[in-house]
Amino acid sequence: MTTTNQKSDDSRMGKIIGNLLRFGVLIASVIVLTGGTFYLFRHGKEYPHYRKFAAGSQATSIISNSFADALHGKGRSIILLGLLVLVATPIMRIAASVIGYLLEKDYLYLLLTLAVLAIVISGFWS
Repeated sequence: MTTTNQKSDDSRMGKIIGNLLRFGVLIASVIVLTGGTFYLFRHGKEYPHYRKFAAGSQATSIISNSFADALHGKGRSIILLGLLVLVATPIMRIAASVIGYLLEKDYLYLLLTLAVLAIVISGFWS
């Protein structure tokens, strides 16, 4: 592969990754805005109860319950879903880089990017 073709492939991959990040943030923003609208529509006139403290449950149960609650139109769950999309966006960027390095047959960067992806994913379970 010549350097001109390699530069065009790098440029094309950069555009793909840039669009992935843009659309991920845009989609997450729309989901959070939708959830905020639902939440304010249902709970906008309620007063907060600062004297009562309700401890949250485990993160895994919150996430698993949120998908079902989001389908029922619960604002907090829709907001959480949007935040999960926002967090998943850079992870998808790393995954897209893995695919790009695999297609370019750049095995050194492929291994490094796979290591970064493994570290990021393992951080969610620790």
